[in-house]
Amino acid sequence: MEAGEGQPRIIVGVDGSGASVQALRTARALAGPLDAVVEAWTCWDVPAGFGLYLAVGIDGFEFAAKQALRQALADAFGTLVPPEIRGRLLRGSAAHLLIDGSREAALLIVGRHGRGGFVPGSVSSACVSHAHCPVLVVPAPAGASDGGR
Repeated sequence: MEAGEGQPRIIVGVDGSGASVQALRTARALAGPLDAVVEAWTCWDVPAGFGLYLAVGIDGFEFAAKQALRQALADAFGTLVPPEIRGRLLRGSAAHLLIDGSREAALLIVGRHGRGGFVPGSVSSACVSHAHCPVLVVPAPAGASDGGR
């Protein structure tokens, strides 16, 4: 039996922001009591308007996403990523991929990137509205700067 097979799965949307790093830490805290594996999903795509440049620059978008995932895991856990945490890099719209992934997840965790108050960002709003499992929206730690994310 493969490690994690048959265990509940927690999917975490990771974009490298302080809120997504906090979401990773929250997922790890919940993984033990739920006997769950955690999949850290970083979604990337080529921004609109780059269609003519696909042959020249698509690798740069994927590389940036891979680096964001690595850095978020390091920020959350240091040099030793816990064995129940698995990173995944997926191409496509974050909202669509996370919602689709929620069909087979026990829990979906996303960071909140709203501009203040209780207003969530577009990805977290879409996930809360359309996910097929419970969704936990985690704010960035107090004082964390997300660099405009």
